[in-house]
Amino acid sequence: MPKNKFQDVIFTLIMVVVMVYAMVIYNISLDTGKLTNQVFLMAFGELPIMGIVAFFLELFIVGPLAKKLAFRLVQPGMDKMIFIVLAISAITVCLMCPLMSLAAAVLFKGGLQPELLSVWIQTAALNFPMALCWQIFFAGPLVRGIFRRLFPEKEPEAQIS
Repeated sequence: MPKNKFQDVIFTLIMVVVMVYAMVIYNISLDTGKLTNQVFLMAFGELPIMGIVAFFLELFIVGPLAKKLAFRLVQPGMDKMIFIVLAISAITVCLMCPLMSLAAAVLFKGGLQPELLSVWIQTAALNFPMALCWQIFFAGPLVRGIFRRLFPEKEPEAQIS
């Protein structure tokens, strides 16, 4: 996991690309009624906009808040790492999903309109199960694996007595 601010930025950037791209594909598929090869290309159009929103939300608001809330449930050094990772991941989705769904509703589903609240709630309700499953089972393990390859932890050197 990230050990300094630089690593945190890199981890967040990779996670945002993986999560946002998948969620944009999912939302376009919902809007069009099917998943086609064209949807994968269309998603690249929304990725920069939603990616920037997600990056700043995660880095400055949601990430720190998710860790603070997760550490009320689990304690680093006392609980198994898998429980810590799952707690942070689940809370991050609980916070990011409504925020990103609001951004998507405003930017891509009619903007500031009288039906915004309804569109937002529906978007968040449809997105939440996908976001949670994608994060826990695919994006999280994939991004942590990539991150470990980019920033391998050094093995402690054996002490010679």
